[in-house]
Amino acid sequence: MTPDRFSLFDQHPLYALLLLFFGLYPVVSSLTWIATAVQFYWRRERGDHEQFYTLTGEPPLVSVLIPAYSEEAVIRRTLEGVCAMRYPRFEVVVVDDASTDGTVQAIEEFRSSRAPDAHPPIRLIQKRHNEGKAMALNDAIPCLAGELVLILDADAYPDPDLLRYLVPHFRSARVGAVTGNPKVANRETFLAKLQMIEFTSIVSLLRRAQRVWGRILTMSGVVGLFRKSALLDVQLYAPEMATEDIDISWKLQRARYDVRYESNAIVWMQVPPTLGRLWKQRMRWARGLSQILRRHRGVWGDLGDRRLWPVVIEATLSVMWAYCAVLLTVFWIVSSAVGHLPRGISPIPLWWGMLIATLCIAQLATGVLLERKYDPEVVRYFPVAVFYPIIYWMLMALITALATPTGLFTKTRPGEVTRWRTERDPFA
Repeated sequence: MTPDRFSLFDQHPLYALLLLFFGLYPVVSSLTWIATAVQFYWRRERGDHEQFYTLTGEPPLVSVLIPAYSEEAVIRRTLEGVCAMRYPRFEVVVVDDASTDGTVQAIEEFRSSRAPDAHPPIRLIQKRHNEGKAMALNDAIPCLAGELVLILDADAYPDPDLLRYLVPHFRSARVGAVTGNPKVANRETFLAKLQMIEFTSIVSLLRRAQRVWGRILTMSGVVGLFRKSALLDVQLYAPEMATEDIDISWKLQRARYDVRYESNAIVWMQVPPTLGRLWKQRMRWARGLSQILRRHRGVWGDLGDRRLWPVVIEATLSVMWAYCAVLLTVFWIVSSAVGHLPRGISPIPLWWGMLIATLCIAQLATGVLLERKYDPEVVRYFPVAVFYPIIYWMLMALITALATPTGLFTKTRPGEVTRWRTERDPFA
């Protein structure tokens, strides 16, 4: 293909439109997220809110539900963290989804090491057939005694005051679920540090913003406190969905339950330390989001769902931007290779590109400033943020572009289940 052919596309109105969207979306979204996240901080995090978190009378019984599949290496530490939580009334239930390693033995050894009347009591539910996380949760929830259910990943370590911050939200009868604030524990690799910046400055910032909008995209799969009756009301989790946590969030909100975010509710989690594991995880996440957009497309036909519209618009625009970024990048690379330098790229950084990079860093800095209260060490990792728009944005855009068609155009069948990753890839 000759440079003249590329020049024709370069002058086409569609190319100008792609350039406009590619440059404008990050600017508008960053400004929106920063402004609304600061608004959330001003309302909910600034000043003394101790009165809100003070429970009067007998606190509700909480069932801590931990789904596990081949978690021998981490389950004992998780149980130690759960048992150290400072809350007077809770039980612990581990549902083992037919693990192939020593998970059950590790749980039994932990139980036997405790006094017979130790608090909290720990129960084990063993499944004989592996059916995935969603089915494990669905099978265990009817067996729980608590009116509130804390769902916690088997490799997560909760802050001792986790329930103290989550439970008070349920004084409101409208509240169906509250998600916590996951923090990255393993920070050894460069990729893990990038994810730490992501959860600090993107995920937590966006959840603050979405709470101001009135709805959130997703309950964090690693930690969430639910009203048991609300879970039963929406018929529990959908086993066929790649991201059951996003689906349950949308089902609860479409059933008119309030889903909240609590920044004080800290849980320490593990993230994929290698590119291969991160790729598998994010491919599943991207596929799951597109499944959600397809399954819940009916939100546009119901005025009662109108508070979800900003979430749907933002998610849709982010997918569109990913495709725009990939297409423009491919065009720029190929056209430059044949000797044509198209509009929008230059060997000297353009002012619009500098503006996007500056706003990205400003957004990341805002997240770090808001989160340093909960994780003071995050400030010293901020220099890594400079690589976020250079490396991480394009990686996530490529993953989104590759995974979205599968979720949008592949039908899920009744009875289909999404299974766990193998024990050789525990972080995927």
